[in-house]
Amino acid sequence: MIGTALDYLQGFAAYMPGYASAFMIAVEVAAVTIVISWLCGLVGVLAKLSRYPALRYPAEFYIWFIRGTPQLVQVFLVYFGLPQVGLNLDPFVAGAIALGVGSGAYVAEIFRSGLLAIPKGQPESAHALGMGNALTFRRIVFPQMIRIVVPALTNEAINTLKNTSLLSTITIMELTLYTQAVIASTFRPFEFYIIVSVLYLAITTILTQFAKWYERRYALYL
Repeated sequence: MIGTALDYLQGFAAYMPGYASAFMIAVEVAAVTIVISWLCGLVGVLAKLSRYPALRYPAEFYIWFIRGTPQLVQVFLVYFGLPQVGLNLDPFVAGAIALGVGSGAYVAEIFRSGLLAIPKGQPESAHALGMGNALTFRRIVFPQMIRIVVPALTNEAINTLKNTSLLSTITIMELTLYTQAVIASTFRPFEFYIIVSVLYLAITTILTQFAKWYERRYALYL
């Protein structure tokens, strides 16, 4: 029994460097994707709430299209579709853009809910004091909106991290694709799927704890 257990541990240890590399790739993709999604979400919500149809209609179409189509199809559309119009992207770049733009539509709706939760009297008071729209948004609206949307934003970041597993379909050697390669050579799916589950749980738990810390810091309980 002891010998068998040692054999299992040695077998796992041989794949740990590969898992460490795949884990870092997943974290890097998720970090870039989250930044892109926040930028797309901010631009999307400001355009959707704009009084100018030229901004509002494209933003509404973007959110409608993204929320109505599967994320995997969006990944394929960017990675396999753009080369047909002459735009060839590295798998990492294509995957980050596809996931970031896709998540951005959901982030836009999260930001919109945060903006609508802020009393209208606050921006109006800022305007009465002579503050312009940009200054009012930066100093009055945006800080409050971020505090309100942190829980929902964290949930979306966790979903984005888990969706990096979709990028195994476009040859990015993240956790899922590496696990599939290991299983193909060892024929031991149960053990290695447990390992990849634990790794995903570790980083999603870190994100969740960060959100809880942020809420406690600002004493905002929703």
